[in-house]
Amino acid sequence: MVILAAIIYWLLICASLHCDVYYLIFQTVILIYITGVHHLLCLINNVSSGLQLQSITKSITNVEAPIKEKYGRNIILGTHKEGGAVTFWSHAVSLPLSSNAILSWKFCHVVHKLLRDGHPNVSHTASIRQMGTLWGNLHDRYGHIVALYAKLLCIKIDFHLKVSLIFYCIFDQINTALVSRRDGSVCIINMSFFLNAVFRQMECSSTSSTTPVGQCRLAPLVLVIQDCGLLYHFLVKLLFKLHSRIPVDALLGHRERFREQFNSLTQFFERARGMEFFKSIIQIPDLPDEPPNFLRAASLADHVKPMVVQNETFPDYDETDTQLDFETEADTLRKELEVVKPELELIKVEAQRAVVQLKSQVNKLESELEDQRTHKQMALVENERLRMEVENLRAQTAVAASIQATVEDAGRAQTAQIHFTRLKEKHAELVSRHADLMRKNAEMVKQLSSTQQAQEELLTYKQQMAVEVEQLRQDNSSKVTLHSFMFMIPQLNALKLVNTAGDELSSVLVGLQAEKETLLRTVKDQEAEIASLRQAAQLHQTTLQQERDRHQREMTALQNQLQEKLSLDSGLLQQKLQDEQFSLLQCAVVEAEGIVLDAVAKVDDPLHVRCISTPDYLINRAELTLASIDKMQQSQAAYLRNMDDASGLLRSVTQFSHLIADTIVNGAGTAHSAPTDQADRLTDNCRDCATHCLQYLKELKLKATLPRADPTAVRYVVQRILNQGQDLLPRGADVRKEELAEMVDKEMAATSTAIEDAVLRMDEILSQARRDSSGVKLEVNQKLAIHMLVTAATDLQREIVDNGRGAGSVKDFYAKNSRWTEGLISASKAVGWGATQMLESADKVVTDRGKYEELIVCSHEIAASTAQLVAASKVKADRGNKKLQTLQQASRHVNDMAAVVVSSTKSGQMQIENKNSMDFSGLSLIKLKTEEMDSQVKVLELEKQLVNERIRLGELRKKHYEMGGIPMDSPPGNTVNIKPPQNQTLADIRDHSEVKYRFKIITRYSLTAMILFLKSNRCTAMTLNTDI
Repeated sequence: MVILAAIIYWLLICASLHCDVYYLIFQTVILIYITGVHHLLCLINNVSSGLQLQSITKSITNVEAPIKEKYGRNIILGTHKEGGAVTFWSHAVSLPLSSNAILSWKFCHVVHKLLRDGHPNVSHTASIRQMGTLWGNLHDRYGHIVALYAKLLCIKIDFHLKVSLIFYCIFDQINTALVSRRDGSVCIINMSFFLNAVFRQMECSSTSSTTPVGQCRLAPLVLVIQDCGLLYHFLVKLLFKLHSRIPVDALLGHRERFREQFNSLTQFFERARGMEFFKSIIQIPDLPDEPPNFLRAASLADHVKPMVVQNETFPDYDETDTQLDFETEADTLRKELEVVKPELELIKVEAQRAVVQLKSQVNKLESELEDQRTHKQMALVENERLRMEVENLRAQTAVAASIQATVEDAGRAQTAQIHFTRLKEKHAELVSRHADLMRKNAEMVKQLSSTQQAQEELLTYKQQMAVEVEQLRQDNSSKVTLHSFMFMIPQLNALKLVNTAGDELSSVLVGLQAEKETLLRTVKDQEAEIASLRQAAQLHQTTLQQERDRHQREMTALQNQLQEKLSLDSGLLQQKLQDEQFSLLQCAVVEAEGIVLDAVAKVDDPLHVRCISTPDYLINRAELTLASIDKMQQSQAAYLRNMDDASGLLRSVTQFSHLIADTIVNGAGTAHSAPTDQADRLTDNCRDCATHCLQYLKELKLKATLPRADPTAVRYVVQRILNQGQDLLPRGADVRKEELAEMVDKEMAATSTAIEDAVLRMDEILSQARRDSSGVKLEVNQKLAIHMLVTAATDLQREIVDNGRGAGSVKDFYAKNSRWTEGLISASKAVGWGATQMLESADKVVTDRGKYEELIVCSHEIAASTAQLVAASKVKADRGNKKLQTLQQASRHVNDMAAVVVSSTKSGQMQIENKNSMDFSGLSLIKLKTEEMDSQVKVLELEKQLVNERIRLGELRKKHYEMGGIPMDSPPGNTVNIKPPQNQTLADIRDHSEVKYRFKIITRYSLTAMILFLKSNRCTAMTLNTDI
């Protein structure tokens, strides 16, 4: 430019010399300068537009990453340079916003930037609202927030338009100010919805604010935060202004809404302040703890405008600045034109190919449309058939209603249900078919939209190519002019060549323009065909919708009729079911009354006097009866809540009747074996129980008295029967718990005394046996064992009493464990009785009046009683107690002594039997046969006696178990006389004295073992007494 100014200055000097040649050159230079400046400005504008298009392309992409600030600044500067957003919107029209949600999200972000910092003439509400409506109907991860963002931008544009008008009139009217306040509130509310939706989606997808995905979603919120601060300040000042003009009461709703908006804005600022993304970009202002008090005008002075400060440092451009090369020769322009020509040829080929593809798509759409028409005809035929079926069903229902009686209501309901199910299935089939048709229609519309979009892209591409050709032409002119200007006169010929090339380029452009018009006409024809297809599709969709509505109305009417019929039938059936259930209940109650009456008849029946029951069984029956009464009450309450099901009450009535009858009969049977007074009271209670039970069952039979039927009286009488049964129990009933300790001491002392007496008596018997049979040496070493047992029993007694009774006395210990004490008393009595019985048996054996079997049985009995005592001691003693182990060793020693007695007895018996063998040498054949027959007869008799005795033994044990711990009186001794066998020979009789001698020897061995056994048993009893 300095050189150009110097040349002009030099030419002006030459012109002042009135030189014609230089004057002509000056005029030429001035003309060239003016043309060059014009072309230079055009080139600069083209460069700016290219840079803006490049920034738009790089900003609005489908990559899920935030927009770079440098691209946003280029777009904003471009709008200010060109005085609007024509370039932006011309490029935005070609963007596939309807196919990519991320693209739409970034598009909204760029539009928001332009609305804040761009040229004022950038609004384009229609396209934004259309895009928001589209994405609001689709379910996409960005779709919902894109729809909210688009809605927010539209509201923002409308708000700015209204606010500009409002500020133009400077709030001359109160209504205008109220409108501004309402619009500002709406804008803040929508901002809150938008922010909450973005945060909620990030929480659902677990996206971090430090990732590119999270920053892509959070980047637009920076602009929203800036808008919120300004809107908050605007609303505060506006509300103070309104409070100065309007009464306070009239603005109550405005204050409440502002408080809600203030709270939501505070929460959002707190939430955004905690995110790392916002910390690195902006400084979010702090709002006051409470909203301003608009009732005080002085509060306006305390209000501080919230300022949102941006911390981001803008990076420098990484692109090199665009420099204009004014020294390019014309050859370069020709080469560029040669490059453009093949591209134009490719554009033509692609356009023809696109036309062919569009035609094929149109043919395909026509075939699909024909298929849809066919499906429509089939649907109409199916609808007609369904309508005929519905009419037939109505006719059949009317005929069936006039013919069939009320008994067949259930059948008709079932038939109607079946038909309703069929209609429901047909309706579902029609709905599915309609959905398929709608889906195909949507696909067809989508294909049409894609076709239209492809046409628009082709048209846009053509426009861009035309613009580029025009730019190339302008660049050619400007470059040639500048080149000529720099080289002055010698380069004028080159300028003519450039003009010639420009003419050629113009002719090429004319040809391209003609081809463009041809393509446009083709596209219009295709658009007309597409419009006709779209209209046909809409007509078809409308027809299908009408058919669907008609079928829906018919189905609704049929469903209402069927529902009324079912409700009526269900009411009748429910009443019938309740009547049948109550009839079953009455039958069950009548049967229960019969069972109770039969039980009462047995009480008064003379034949029942022989039937005897035990108090234990009566207590068991009474307890079960009480449980059945509770269950009866629960079942009765359940039946009153739901009278359609009486199964639970029927089971309870049956069980209750049987149990109450058992209680009455067993009560009468127990009274037969009870004392007179107790028997009379028990019988009277049984009769009272039957009376109250019958009264309760009578109330259950009637619907009027069923709700107030109460078995309390029955429960009271059964409880009395249970108490009387417990009073009749024989086990420990006459002994109080306080007397158990004394009773245990007495029984244990009596047992110890009995054992000592038995030992002394056994010593006498042994001494007598020694005097009778000298020469037999017995080793008696029981003194040491007895001393050890007595010492262990004493130590165990002290330890268990000290540890067991605690802070209480011995009587308290026995009263606390009464049941265990009763078992212990029974065991001690059994031990004492066993010792006495063994003494008597030994005396009989020594005096030849007893049997060896009596000694064996007594030994087994004492061993069992000793085991029972040891088991009772183990209940109260610690498992690891050493003294308990000593007691167990003593018990094992007792068992060993019992085994010695049994083995000695059996050995002596075997010696006698061997000695008592018969001699058959002097018998004849007939005599042997006679004795064989006598022996067989005796064997049969003995086997029969054995069977009878075993039966008797089983009965005795059974009775003993039933009595369960009742003290047993010593049964009378069985005197068994040892008689020689009937079939003994004379030799056997002669040797009888020798057998008797051997019997006495064996008896002494047995008595010695018995003495040890008894002394060990006495020590065990003493140990157990000490343990207690």
